[in-house]
Amino acid sequence: MPIQLIGQGELAYSLVSYDAAGVERPEGGASFSDDVVHAVAEQPITDVVLLSHGWNGDIPDARDQYQRWLTAMAECTADRAALVERVPEFRPLVVGLHWPSKAWGDEELSAGSFAATSAPTSPAVTTVDGLVEQYAAQLSQTERARAALRTIFEAALADIAPDTLPPEVADAYAVLDTEIGLGADGEGAEPGADRLPFDASAAYQSVLDEEDLAAFGGPALGGILAPLRTLTFWQMKRRACRFGETGAADLLRRMQAAVPSGRQVRFHLMGHSFGCIVVSACVAGRPEDQPAHVDTLILVQGAMSLWSYCSSIPSSPRRAGYFHRIVADGLVRGATVATMSEHDRAVGFFYPLGAAVARQRSYAPGRLPAFGGLGTFGARGPLTAVEDLRMRDVSEPYQFEPHTIYNLESSAVIANGGGPSGAHSDICHPAVAHAVWSAIGVGRTG
Repeated sequence: MPIQLIGQGELAYSLVSYDAAGVERPEGGASFSDDVVHAVAEQPITDVVLLSHGWNGDIPDARDQYQRWLTAMAECTADRAALVERVPEFRPLVVGLHWPSKAWGDEELSAGSFAATSAPTSPAVTTVDGLVEQYAAQLSQTERARAALRTIFEAALADIAPDTLPPEVADAYAVLDTEIGLGADGEGAEPGADRLPFDASAAYQSVLDEEDLAAFGGPALGGILAPLRTLTFWQMKRRACRFGETGAADLLRRMQAAVPSGRQVRFHLMGHSFGCIVVSACVAGRPEDQPAHVDTLILVQGAMSLWSYCSSIPSSPRRAGYFHRIVADGLVRGATVATMSEHDRAVGFFYPLGAAVARQRSYAPGRLPAFGGLGTFGARGPLTAVEDLRMRDVSEPYQFEPHTIYNLESSAVIANGGGPSGAHSDICHPAVAHAVWSAIGVGRTG
């Protein structure tokens, strides 16, 4: 089983890669998922840690992020030592999931795919034909979608910045939205459909007010592409959910089924950004599936609804959050920990922008928006057990309890980063790793 070592070998992980349909992509005829399932069955594993990256990640990005996450984890030597003292036989198996979430990405698994790599070096696609092909592959392959994309890119490459979106471009966006088939079913719907009807003109106007948004999610071809980035955002949000319900859920359940009789293995899931949708969907499964019980759920700067876990959404009281099943059925035996930061612009700005509520970025004290991100507001709504805490320094212990959701106010830690995303990816800190180790340790009495 190919293993990526972290630091001096204190931690290691295996990368299992999937395509856009949630089907594993073997390398050289080998299935890495089979390897990790075999490890659970044959090795004295005590804990499985399943990781998912989020938005805008290709394979090099995923490896880089997992390297940095686990380096921060490895450097929390006091937390690791305390856990080993309580569980002398502690032996984790760390699995990093990769799912394609980038419009342009290095998605090739080469013979050296587990060696250190640099960023992709292929030239940017700047011809209309090339851009149409790239985005059609990500959004929709129909002829109507391709024609709409051609209209959009021709307008963008003309290097114009009109005060309002040209009517032919707005019409093209309406066609493209229909061809993608995301849905607009409001809060509580499947991620990707939990939005208001798409309004390309409103998205365009929002970007005119903030010049630094032009480069978000793609090449800087002007504000005319802002609605396209919004559609891509929601398409990848839907993909995160469907991958979580299929490829990721299948791997989790295979590993759980492989645990030998009489041996206990704990399962801990951690996601970042859209990866929080992946791990939530992985636990809950599709509505018709049997769910999976896990021991820990870590949601770092979640690009998902703040109402995802509640029993009743305030704006739609008869509708529960899409992942309420996790809470209602007690699927997390230990702690669920969610970070939130006021410096995360990717969640704080783009989440409501994508939901077509761009003007609802200021909220009265004590009031929560109908459309808002977990990474900004935490998990909200009627919940069985939820507690708000500040993220603590590595020297300060947590007293996490089972079956409880903890919203960690993390603005003092997750604070650095410029441009459109702000501090969205500023997560590889000792304090964040300390919270993760503390959650993994819930219920461990030695």
